[in-house]
Amino acid sequence: MDFTPEEQAFRDSVRRFAEKHVAPLAAELDEQDRFPHELIPLYGEMGLLQLWVPEAYGGPGANLTMVCSAREEIARFSEACSLLAGETTMFVLPLVHFGSEEQKERYLPKIAEGRTLTAIALSEPGAGSDVSAIRTRAVRDGDDYLITGQKQWCSFGNVAQHILVFAKTSEGGGVDNISPFIVDVEGADGLSFGKPERKMGMKGAVNVPVFLDQVRVPAANRLGEEGKGFRAAMRALDLNRPAIAAASVGLAQGALDVAAAYALERQQFKRPIAEFQGIQFMLADMAMQLEAARSLLYRCTRAGDRGDWDRLPMLASMAKCFASDMAMKVTTDAVQVLGGYGYIKDYPVERMMRDAKLNQIFEGTNQIQRIVVARELLRQYR
Repeated sequence: MDFTPEEQAFRDSVRRFAEKHVAPLAAELDEQDRFPHELIPLYGEMGLLQLWVPEAYGGPGANLTMVCSAREEIARFSEACSLLAGETTMFVLPLVHFGSEEQKERYLPKIAEGRTLTAIALSEPGAGSDVSAIRTRAVRDGDDYLITGQKQWCSFGNVAQHILVFAKTSEGGGVDNISPFIVDVEGADGLSFGKPERKMGMKGAVNVPVFLDQVRVPAANRLGEEGKGFRAAMRALDLNRPAIAAASVGLAQGALDVAAAYALERQQFKRPIAEFQGIQFMLADMAMQLEAARSLLYRCTRAGDRGDWDRLPMLASMAKCFASDMAMKVTTDAVQVLGGYGYIKDYPVERMMRDAKLNQIFEGTNQIQRIVVARELLRQYR
């Protein structure tokens, strides 16, 4: 990947930042499963929380390549912490593409300051990949809407100041009656959160159920035309799936770094295990798979940066699917290279393997990604 001088300088600065501030915390955050509040001002000062906020509203105005570079570099040490890079993505992107100027002026400058956390509430207990199955309702009441329903897997929901809630505004199936609403957490009567999910991995990145009981939201907080929210969700996902691929690439790189260093140091039969062909083949396969995923990822980001919306959905699904499958294999192989030590918490590869699994599931399962790829592919032949 050929990065511009600006992009390379940005990558280098994020790597130094991650080595100094993230790496020392990674094991402890996983062990205690706590949200790293102390990192928020540091991320904000670096412009990492608010990467997608346009320069016109005081933000960094980063492109997709830079967002993915940040995720990749931080995920080498902690994927949970990497999700804080561009944490506001799923809130900001629908706002930028579908919000009114008044809404942009109200929220974007504040987010650009780098202290505001946001969340998106789309999935529900019975609606994950099938967005049309959501049951949360928004009923018009004068100049407001009353929102009632339950959301699931809301990332950073209980630490966010603003949540983008997707709800149906009329009866019926399909996706033509879904709208996103900005819910300001402070003072939102009827809004509450369940206990954070106890996950296998990705600890420290909180996910919570969200309960809405007749939450009153001004009509001015609805994004776009009523019933047109599905498009906003899909546009945001097309730009966020590459970021999951980037975290997968970074995670796999971190695992390979640990495995290769260990193989050079670990002695068996009076020589380093790196000299054994079986280990060499494993490391070679890990490196090849990693480079292939990285190349696909940044081909995808370039399509996003030039606004190639015809190609982006397929490339985004390809990158997310391939990179997350790769990360699962590479981290598992890293555990194998370390042998018994790979299975204990004294080394980071067991955490990396646990973290990698979620990438095959969230932001659309990899089975859904394959459906998207096949649909877009076959469209070219019709």
